[in-house]
Amino acid sequence: MFLTNVHYDNLNSNHILNVVDLQSDIFRYMHSKTKLYLTLLLPVQFIIIKILSFFPEFIDRFYSNGVFIYTSKALRYAFGWIPFSFGDIGYSILIILLIRFLFKKVFRKNIQWKTVLLDIGATLSIVYAAFHLLWGMNYYRLPMHEILGIEDQYSEEELLLVSEKLIERANIIHSTLETNDSLAIVVPYSKEEIFKKTVPAYQTLNQVFPAINYYPKSIKKSLLSIPLTYMGFSGYLNPITNEAQVNGLIVNYKTPTTSCHEEAHQLGFAKENEANFMAALTTMNYNDPYFNYSGTTFALKFCLNDLYLRDEQKAFCLIEKLRPGIRKNYQEVNEFWMSYQNPLEPLFKSTYDTYLKANNQPKGMETYSYVVALLVNYYKDKL
Repeated sequence: MFLTNVHYDNLNSNHILNVVDLQSDIFRYMHSKTKLYLTLLLPVQFIIIKILSFFPEFIDRFYSNGVFIYTSKALRYAFGWIPFSFGDIGYSILIILLIRFLFKKVFRKNIQWKTVLLDIGATLSIVYAAFHLLWGMNYYRLPMHEILGIEDQYSEEELLLVSEKLIERANIIHSTLETNDSLAIVVPYSKEEIFKKTVPAYQTLNQVFPAINYYPKSIKKSLLSIPLTYMGFSGYLNPITNEAQVNGLIVNYKTPTTSCHEEAHQLGFAKENEANFMAALTTMNYNDPYFNYSGTTFALKFCLNDLYLRDEQKAFCLIEKLRPGIRKNYQEVNEFWMSYQNPLEPLFKSTYDTYLKANNQPKGMETYSYVVALLVNYYKDKL
């Protein structure tokens, strides 16, 4: 009787083990199939987005001014209240998981290439879908000059006119903030105080962009400010959490424009040149002289750089009209970035240039010059 019971128990144990093994095999098979389907979905997504990119009016109406308004606001409600950057922590975890993946599945003698490629393909497919659904489709909306109803071309005479007006305005603002024309302007606000001021600053644009409503805010100092500085970046937007990140180390007088630039991304202006224009427009319109100074000198620098490429002599003549204190602010920023120059910075810039080209900005980082066309054609009759 005892032996019979033992034999019976063994049969039950073997049966249970077989069922567990079968379930494990089924799970692995289904998991592998899911990865395969996700990987195959990646080129399908690419084709769909490529087709949609030919219909900017559709994207602008139904995505940028439709679905995106609600999803971006929901993400800002979800993550904006957190005092630190949730997205930065997410990126840090992803980097750790990537390193673990490389050591566990790639840096080994017997690499299972099928498994590795399916893992990579499935991950890229999920990231690609999340990126475009949550933010990236904004790259294919109507260009800013069409939204504003202005031209996208300008003459050298118009560039000179706007540059001179910006110089006059910058000198006036500088003189109201600092009687000594040789001293640089020091913004007396902390970065957190500047972040708070950007909310009413964006409210001043309601007449230009009625659909804009920057609330709630979700802008924070990046936890990754040191690596960001060595990479040469002042800030970035996390497209998954819709958090605006500002490099906590940058010169404070640049913080108003950098903050408004990243918030422009949050509001659906994905292209760098358009976010730069929004940063200038917001800070120049807001009723705060330090914001006005930051925005005016920001816009002026783009114009002077463009003029320098056309006619160095004319550019130098205009620069001489600036109060020495303004030139010191420019110098202060240049010295800050020079102090963090490193051999890897060009690699990071090249990578970002490739990213821009892959997202409807065919000239890459050179696309930044388009902001001058926006500034000149918008401000030539307004300054």
